[in-house]
Amino acid sequence: MKKIALSAFALLLSVVAMGQGPQVRVEGGMIEGIDSSGVKIFRGIPFAAPPVGQLRWKAPQPVVAWQGVRAAKEFGPNPIQKNAFGDMVFGTNKFSEDCLYLNVWTPTKAYNEKLPVLIYFNGGGFLSGSGSEPRYQGLTLARKGIIVVTANYREGIFGFYASTQLSKENEKANGYKGSGNQGFMDQAAAINWVHRNIAAFGGDPNRITIDGESAGSSSISAQMASGMARGSFSQVMASSGSLVGTRRVATLEEAEKGGDAFMKSAGCKKLADLRNLSAEKLNELYKPAGLPSTCVDGKFLTEQPRETYVNGRQAQVPALIGNNNCELPVMFLMGGKAPMMENLKPVVKDFFGADPDEILALYNIHTDADIVNRPGYELGGDMFIAYSTWKWLDLLGKTSTEPIYRYLYCHPRPETTLTDKEPGLAGGTTEKKSDGPTFPPNPGAVHSADIEYAMGNLATNHMFKWNENDYQVSEIFQQIYLNFVKTGSPNGLGLPQWDTINGKAVAPVMHIDLKTQQMTTPKVEERYRTIDKYLMNK
Repeated sequence: MKKIALSAFALLLSVVAMGQGPQVRVEGGMIEGIDSSGVKIFRGIPFAAPPVGQLRWKAPQPVVAWQGVRAAKEFGPNPIQKNAFGDMVFGTNKFSEDCLYLNVWTPTKAYNEKLPVLIYFNGGGFLSGSGSEPRYQGLTLARKGIIVVTANYREGIFGFYASTQLSKENEKANGYKGSGNQGFMDQAAAINWVHRNIAAFGGDPNRITIDGESAGSSSISAQMASGMARGSFSQVMASSGSLVGTRRVATLEEAEKGGDAFMKSAGCKKLADLRNLSAEKLNELYKPAGLPSTCVDGKFLTEQPRETYVNGRQAQVPALIGNNNCELPVMFLMGGKAPMMENLKPVVKDFFGADPDEILALYNIHTDADIVNRPGYELGGDMFIAYSTWKWLDLLGKTSTEPIYRYLYCHPRPETTLTDKEPGLAGGTTEKKSDGPTFPPNPGAVHSADIEYAMGNLATNHMFKWNENDYQVSEIFQQIYLNFVKTGSPNGLGLPQWDTINGKAVAPVMHIDLKTQQMTTPKVEERYRTIDKYLMNK
């Protein structure tokens, strides 16, 4: 009878063992993830202490240790945020101020392979987004030999708040008189955490590439300019956006003024009163207009990023950076007015501070029809985010000692599967307005259209009628990503030769599409040089 009991107990232990997921020891303790046909997935790993209570608006603090084995099978909460775009899709329906979690996809077998690592930061205008979004998931790229990490960071009022009282608190407690950029500090903390812990997942801490799109791209430009994660990453990739674009980063004084006004409008006199508000109430009171998202805070950023890049003081690492060829129709910047030349010219004059006829001629916009077609998309894209990407690349081409590669993503997405909704700027859908403006089919790749292609995640987005051409372009883009993460160069078998832009007056640009090819476009370069004269003085 005793033998039977022992056999039953042994069988029970074997069943429990079979159900156990992969386990890794990291800072804080042991975690257990899941195995997806050979790729180990660990979700919701804390990389810093919860930034709540008295830690609200403080720099990220060390992880709080736990006892036993912590389950890492579900995403941590998304950052509490504004629904700024109305179309984001998340991997969890939980939102919280306690949001500093990251996720790891690793194809390791022996945990000692020293695999290259990609860390991806979400877009969303520093107001919205999360590392849980399906379009950023790392399973596809991990299956091809790299480790992929996504990480949350504080957004909106929680991640980019400065005030005179907060600056005084930091001066007393942390030795610098400044405040703001908490979200950037979260990103730096995540990068540093990965550098210290990734070997446990089979990764190489000396081969870490950081990447992001839109606000995530601007974040990469910020991390290169800052010293807080310097040395913890060895390469960068970025898509659409930088901090050296059409407007300078706010000064600390400007950011403090905005934060002081917000405190007063919230009915608070002291920082402690503002900290006592619930996260939900604070988010409700927060209005993005008037509060800078970034500033020269004195800790994360000690000077204007533009000055950092002009003088070559940024992190000297290889970079692969680009944008989409039709980021935004200029109609979106016309305040709802009809797409007519007489309505566009005042907008152009106000933005560039120049003769609108001169600017419009650069884009071949001569008639009302041009506004809603390719020329209008190119103008709108530059005003929105493409110029800032070009300017970052222009500065890197002049001051970087490492290889810099530039691309232009051109492949338009196919038709949608929905009739009552339309694509939004942030990866999902918004309700189609019957009285809204109508546009011809997109003549190229609009903002954020590249993400699913590059990450190999077309199948996660069910609103488009993906076809064989889309999957072929995705294979090309994935291979570019994989080559760069693995070797520091996008070049490799099955892809056209790609040259660096370093020191070249007219930069070679890889146009990524069904027919991917390297090109030089002197007229486009001349256009950027011309508008640069006006925008650099803003």
